[in-house]
Amino acid sequence: MLEPVRPSPAPASTASSKAARRFAQAKPHQWVSFEDPDEERTWVFDVTFFTSAWKCIYGAGCPGIDEERAPEKAIGCCSHGAHMTGKADTSKVKKYAEKLSDSQWQYRGHALRAGSIPKGTLVKDEDTGDTVTRVVDGACIFLNRPGWAGGPGCAFHQAALEAGDEPLTWKPEVCWQVPFRREDHTQPDDHVLSLVGQWDRMHWGEGGHDFGWWCTEEAEAFASPVPVYLHSKAELIELTSKAAYEMLAAYLDGITEGKVATDVPGPNGSTPAGSEHGGPTLLPHPVVRKKG
Repeated sequence: MLEPVRPSPAPASTASSKAARRFAQAKPHQWVSFEDPDEERTWVFDVTFFTSAWKCIYGAGCPGIDEERAPEKAIGCCSHGAHMTGKADTSKVKKYAEKLSDSQWQYRGHALRAGSIPKGTLVKDEDTGDTVTRVVDGACIFLNRPGWAGGPGCAFHQAALEAGDEPLTWKPEVCWQVPFRREDHTQPDDHVLSLVGQWDRMHWGEGGHDFGWWCTEEAEAFASPVPVYLHSKAELIELTSKAAYEMLAAYLDGITEGKVATDVPGPNGSTPAGSEHGGPTLLPHPVVRKKG
Protein backbone atom coordinates (compact mmCIF):
# COMPACT_ATOMS: atom_id res chain seq x y z
CA MET A 1 0.00 0.00 0.00
CA LEU A 2 1.37 3.36 -1.00
CA GLU A 3 1.52 6.03 1.68
CA PRO A 4 1.77 9.80 1.05
CA VAL A 5 5.17 11.25 1.68
CA ARG A 6 5.07 13.46 4.76
CA PRO A 7 7.83 15.97 5.53
CA SER A 8 9.72 15.33 8.71
CA PRO A 9 8.61 17.67 11.49
CA ALA A 10 11.02 20.48 12.23
CA PRO A 11 12.80 20.31 15.55
CA ALA A 12 10.86 22.15 18.25
CA SER A 13 13.58 24.76 18.63
CA THR A 14 13.53 25.55 14.88
CA ALA A 15 9.74 25.74 14.75
CA SER A 16 9.59 27.98 17.79
CA SER A 17 12.29 30.31 16.43
CA LYS A 18 10.41 30.63 13.13
CA ALA A 19 7.21 31.41 15.00
CA ALA A 20 9.05 34.00 17.08
CA ARG A 21 10.36 35.69 13.92
CA ARG A 22 6.87 35.75 12.39
CA PHE A 23 5.52 37.17 15.62
CA ALA A 24 8.11 39.97 15.64
CA GLN A 25 7.53 40.76 11.96
CA ALA A 26 3.79 41.11 12.63
CA LYS A 27 4.52 44.04 15.01
CA PRO A 28 2.10 42.77 17.66
CA HIS A 29 0.31 45.06 20.08
CA GLN A 30 -1.65 44.22 23.22
CA TRP A 31 -5.11 45.66 23.76
CA VAL A 32 -7.53 45.94 26.68
CA SER A 33 -11.28 46.57 26.59
CA PHE A 34 -13.75 48.17 29.01
CA GLU A 35 -17.50 48.59 28.91
CA ASP A 36 -18.54 52.24 29.08
CA PRO A 37 -20.50 52.92 32.29
CA ASP A 38 -22.82 55.47 30.67
CA GLU A 39 -23.58 54.30 27.14
CA GLU A 40 -23.76 51.27 24.86
CA ARG A 41 -20.07 51.31 24.00
CA THR A 42 -17.02 49.12 24.44
CA TRP A 43 -13.66 50.92 24.58
CA VAL A 44 -10.64 49.03 23.23
CA PHE A 45 -7.25 50.61 24.02
CA ASP A 46 -3.80 49.89 22.58
CA VAL A 47 -1.87 48.99 25.73
CA THR A 48 1.41 48.63 23.85
CA PHE A 49 1.31 52.18 22.53
CA PHE A 50 -0.09 53.85 25.64
CA THR A 51 2.53 52.28 27.92
CA SER A 52 5.34 53.11 25.50
CA ALA A 53 7.93 55.89 25.69
CA TRP A 54 6.59 57.70 22.61
CA LYS A 55 6.39 61.49 22.80
CA CYS A 56 6.16 64.25 20.20
CA ILE A 57 9.69 65.51 19.55
CA TYR A 58 8.78 68.66 17.66
CA GLY A 59 11.61 71.12 18.27
CA ALA A 60 13.78 68.38 19.74
CA GLY A 61 15.12 66.72 16.62
CA CYS A 62 11.94 65.99 14.64
CA PRO A 63 13.12 65.85 11.00
CA GLY A 64 9.67 66.55 9.54
CA ILE A 65 7.66 64.29 7.25
CA ASP A 66 9.11 65.44 3.92
CA GLU A 67 11.46 63.23 1.94
CA GLU A 68 14.51 65.22 2.99
CA ARG A 69 15.13 65.21 6.74
CA ALA A 70 15.35 68.82 7.96
CA PRO A 71 15.09 69.22 11.74
CA GLU A 72 16.56 72.73 11.46
CA LYS A 73 13.40 73.91 9.64
CA ALA A 74 11.20 72.96 12.64
CA ILE A 75 8.24 72.12 10.38
CA GLY A 76 7.34 68.77 11.97
CA CYS A 77 4.15 67.32 10.49
CA CYS A 78 2.77 70.74 9.47
CA SER A 79 3.96 70.63 5.84
CA HIS A 80 0.54 70.18 4.25
CA GLY A 81 -1.73 72.29 6.43
CA ALA A 82 -4.49 70.98 8.70
CA HIS A 83 -7.68 69.42 7.34
CA MET A 84 -10.81 70.52 9.19
CA THR A 85 -12.97 67.68 10.49
CA GLY A 86 -16.24 69.58 10.08
CA LYS A 87 -18.10 72.83 10.66
CA ALA A 88 -17.40 72.91 14.40
CA ASP A 89 -13.66 72.50 13.83
CA THR A 90 -13.68 75.22 11.16
CA SER A 91 -15.57 77.59 13.46
CA LYS A 92 -13.11 76.96 16.27
CA VAL A 93 -10.11 77.74 14.07
CA LYS A 94 -11.72 80.97 12.87
CA LYS A 95 -12.54 81.98 16.47
CA TYR A 96 -9.07 81.44 17.86
CA ALA A 97 -7.27 82.80 14.79
CA GLU A 98 -8.99 86.12 15.47
CA LYS A 99 -7.55 86.07 19.00
CA LEU A 100 -3.93 85.74 17.83
CA SER A 101 -1.89 88.92 18.04
CA ASP A 102 0.94 90.12 15.81
CA SER A 103 3.44 89.09 18.49
CA GLN A 104 2.00 85.57 18.71
CA TRP A 105 1.56 84.83 15.02
CA GLN A 106 4.27 85.37 12.44
CA TYR A 107 1.96 85.24 9.39
CA ARG A 108 -0.93 87.31 10.70
CA GLY A 109 -0.13 90.17 8.31
CA HIS A 110 0.04 87.71 5.43
CA ALA A 111 -3.46 86.45 6.28
CA LEU A 112 -4.91 89.95 6.56
CA ARG A 113 -3.72 90.80 3.06
CA ALA A 114 -6.45 88.47 1.79
CA GLY A 115 -9.07 90.78 3.31
CA SER A 116 -9.85 88.92 6.52
CA ILE A 117 -8.39 86.27 8.80
CA PRO A 118 -10.72 83.47 7.56
CA LYS A 119 -10.08 84.28 3.89
CA GLY A 120 -6.36 84.39 4.48
CA THR A 121 -6.06 81.18 6.45
CA LEU A 122 -8.61 78.62 5.20
CA VAL A 123 -8.88 77.28 1.65
CA LYS A 124 -10.49 74.35 -0.18
CA ASP A 125 -8.27 71.41 -1.02
CA GLU A 126 -8.36 71.00 -4.81
CA ASP A 127 -8.32 67.20 -4.66
CA THR A 128 -10.69 66.46 -1.78
CA GLY A 129 -12.76 69.60 -1.40
CA ASP A 130 -11.91 69.64 2.32
CA THR A 131 -11.37 72.91 4.15
CA VAL A 132 -7.67 73.14 5.08
CA THR A 133 -5.34 75.72 6.54
CA ARG A 134 -3.39 77.63 3.90
CA VAL A 135 0.21 76.59 3.23
CA VAL A 136 2.72 79.46 3.22
CA ASP A 137 6.47 79.07 2.69
CA GLY A 138 6.21 75.30 2.77
CA ALA A 139 4.05 74.80 5.87
CA CYS A 140 0.81 75.68 7.64
CA ILE A 141 0.20 79.43 7.90
CA PHE A 142 -0.21 79.09 11.67
CA LEU A 143 3.30 77.66 12.11
CA ASN A 144 5.83 80.19 13.37
CA ARG A 145 9.29 79.48 11.93
CA PRO A 146 12.85 79.57 13.28
CA GLY A 147 13.97 83.16 13.75
CA TRP A 148 10.55 84.36 14.89
CA ALA A 149 10.74 86.39 18.12
CA GLY A 150 8.44 83.99 19.98
CA GLY A 151 10.28 80.93 18.71
CA PRO A 152 9.17 78.28 16.22
CA GLY A 153 5.98 76.33 16.76
CA CYS A 154 2.23 76.39 16.33
CA ALA A 155 0.84 79.88 17.03
CA PHE A 156 -2.30 78.32 18.53
CA HIS A 157 -0.24 76.12 20.84
CA GLN A 158 1.95 78.96 22.03
CA ALA A 159 -0.96 81.37 22.55
CA ALA A 160 -2.97 78.77 24.46
CA LEU A 161 -0.09 78.23 26.87
CA GLU A 162 0.24 81.98 27.36
CA ALA A 163 -3.48 82.11 28.20
CA GLY A 164 -3.19 79.19 30.63
CA ASP A 165 -5.33 76.93 28.43
CA GLU A 166 -4.83 73.40 27.16
CA PRO A 167 -3.42 73.75 23.62
CA LEU A 168 -6.00 71.30 22.29
CA THR A 169 -8.76 73.80 23.05
CA TRP A 170 -7.27 76.22 20.47
CA LYS A 171 -5.82 73.92 17.80
CA PRO A 172 -7.48 72.19 14.83
CA GLU A 173 -8.60 68.70 15.85
CA VAL A 174 -6.15 66.80 13.68
CA CYS A 175 -3.24 68.79 15.13
CA TRP A 176 -3.79 67.63 18.70
CA GLN A 177 -5.12 64.17 17.89
CA VAL A 178 -2.20 62.91 15.80
CA PRO A 179 -0.72 60.39 16.49
CA PHE A 180 -3.75 59.23 18.51
CA ARG A 181 -6.56 57.62 16.56
CA ARG A 182 -10.10 56.61 17.44
CA GLU A 183 -12.24 54.39 15.23
CA ASP A 184 -15.94 53.83 16.01
CA HIS A 185 -17.65 50.70 14.66
CA THR A 186 -21.41 50.36 15.15
CA GLN A 187 -22.54 46.75 15.53
CA PRO A 188 -25.83 45.36 14.15
CA ASP A 189 -27.39 45.77 17.61
CA ASP A 190 -26.28 49.45 17.68
CA HIS A 191 -23.59 48.74 20.28
CA VAL A 192 -20.50 50.81 19.45
CA LEU A 193 -16.97 49.42 19.48
CA SER A 194 -14.41 52.23 19.84
CA LEU A 195 -10.75 51.42 19.12
CA VAL A 196 -8.19 53.91 20.44
CA GLY A 197 -4.55 53.57 19.46
CA GLN A 198 -1.75 55.05 17.39
CA TRP A 199 -2.00 56.81 14.03
CA ASP A 200 0.23 55.12 11.48
CA ARG A 201 1.18 55.94 7.90
CA MET A 202 -1.59 53.73 6.54
CA HIS A 203 -4.24 55.82 8.26
CA TRP A 204 -3.38 58.77 5.99
CA GLY A 205 -4.25 56.72 2.90
CA GLU A 206 -1.96 56.71 -0.12
CA GLY A 207 -0.34 59.98 0.90
CA GLY A 208 1.11 58.44 4.05
CA HIS A 209 3.51 56.34 2.01
CA ASP A 210 5.11 59.52 0.69
CA PHE A 211 6.23 60.66 4.14
CA GLY A 212 9.97 60.48 4.57
CA TRP A 213 9.61 59.96 8.33
CA TRP A 214 6.73 59.16 10.68
CA CYS A 215 7.08 59.35 14.44
CA THR A 216 5.28 56.14 15.49
CA GLU A 217 7.81 54.17 13.40
CA GLU A 218 11.06 55.75 14.54
CA ALA A 219 13.13 55.13 17.67
CA GLU A 220 13.97 58.84 18.12
CA ALA A 221 10.38 59.46 19.23
CA PHE A 222 10.45 56.73 21.89
CA ALA A 223 12.59 58.30 24.59
CA SER A 224 10.13 59.69 27.14
CA PRO A 225 10.63 58.65 30.78
CA VAL A 226 6.84 58.91 31.22
CA PRO A 227 4.38 56.63 29.40
CA VAL A 228 1.98 58.03 26.81
CA TYR A 229 -1.17 57.54 28.89
CA LEU A 230 0.19 59.86 31.59
CA HIS A 231 1.82 62.68 29.61
CA SER A 232 -1.11 62.84 27.17
CA LYS A 233 -3.95 62.68 29.69
CA ALA A 234 -5.75 65.78 28.35
CA GLU A 235 -5.73 64.50 24.77
CA LEU A 236 -7.00 61.05 25.75
CA ILE A 237 -9.83 62.48 27.84
CA GLU A 238 -10.88 64.73 24.95
CA LEU A 239 -10.64 61.86 22.48
CA THR A 240 -12.69 59.47 24.65
CA SER A 241 -14.27 60.59 27.94
CA LYS A 242 -13.16 61.20 31.51
CA ALA A 243 -14.71 57.92 32.65
CA ALA A 244 -13.02 55.93 29.88
CA TYR A 245 -9.66 57.52 30.60
CA GLU A 246 -9.95 56.85 34.33
CA MET A 247 -10.64 53.16 33.67
CA LEU A 248 -7.63 52.96 31.35
CA ALA A 249 -5.33 54.83 33.75
CA ALA A 250 -6.40 52.72 36.74
CA TYR A 251 -5.66 49.53 34.82
CA LEU A 252 -2.31 50.72 33.47
CA ASP A 253 -1.24 52.20 36.81
CA GLY A 254 -1.79 48.76 38.32
CA ILE A 255 0.53 47.00 35.89
CA THR A 256 3.15 49.66 35.19
CA GLU A 257 3.19 51.85 38.32
CA GLY A 258 3.50 54.83 35.97
CA LYS A 259 6.62 53.59 34.19
CA VAL A 260 7.09 52.96 30.47
CA ALA A 261 6.71 49.30 29.55
CA THR A 262 10.42 48.65 28.96
CA ASP A 263 11.29 49.96 32.45
CA VAL A 264 8.90 47.74 34.39
CA PRO A 265 10.33 44.44 35.66
CA GLY A 266 8.50 41.28 34.65
CA PRO A 267 6.99 38.85 37.18
CA ASN A 268 10.41 37.23 37.64
CA GLY A 269 12.50 40.36 37.14
CA SER A 270 12.57 39.77 33.40
CA THR A 271 11.94 41.99 30.38
CA PRO A 272 9.77 42.55 28.36
CA ALA A 273 7.89 44.23 31.09
CA GLY A 274 5.04 43.29 33.33
CA SER A 275 3.85 43.96 36.84
CA GLU A 276 6.24 43.03 39.60
CA HIS A 277 3.11 41.88 41.45
CA GLY A 278 2.57 39.06 39.00
CA GLY A 279 0.39 40.91 36.47
CA PRO A 280 0.40 40.45 32.69
CA THR A 281 3.65 40.65 30.79
CA LEU A 282 3.76 43.75 28.58
CA LEU A 283 5.13 43.83 25.07
CA PRO A 284 7.51 46.71 24.41
CA HIS A 285 6.48 48.77 21.40
CA PRO A 286 7.61 47.22 18.06
CA VAL A 287 9.85 50.23 17.37
CA VAL A 288 11.71 49.60 20.63
CA ARG A 289 11.94 45.87 19.95
CA LYS A 290 13.36 46.66 16.50
CA LYS A 291 15.87 49.04 18.05
CA GLY A 292 16.95 46.44 20.52
